Amino acid sequence: MTEPSNEEVVRQYLAAHAAHDYDSVGAMRDPEWTMDWPQTGERVRGHANDSAIMDNWPGGLPTALKIRVVGKEDRWVMAPAFTMHRVAGTRDIWWADGTATYPDGSTWFAIALLELRNGKLFRETWYFGPPLEPPAWRARWVERIT
Repeated sequence: MTEPSNEEVVRQYLAAHAAHDYDSVGAMRDPEWTMDWPQTGERVRGHANDSAIMDNWPGGLPTALKIRVVGKEDRWVMAPAFTMHRVAGTRDIWWADGTATYPDGSTWFAIALLELRNGKLFRETWYFGPPLEPPAWRARWVERIT
């Protein structure tokens, strides 16, 4: 039996997240797994702590989780300050973006950097943000996307 590719591991991992199957999520994590939330300055260390957070989520867990996985090739992105950053889509580093709808009805965007070690999730960094209305002043130079 062949080992799953890192891409398959990431896709299975995110599917388990979307299904709230935290037993499967935990089985796919390295024993030294961590997750950072830079916006709040927090780090979750270990699956047991993450599982406890999910079990105690006020109002219930997000639903309608939709995630797109990007990887394999090098990608270039431009930051708001117009500096260039290289994001490598190697076998061990993957980006995912998506949305989650919370029990209060709000939908937030989510971006994750997922790092693997020995075929297991080792480190995650997640960014979350609500949708924003675009400023009217630039409407003539842009097109709306959904």
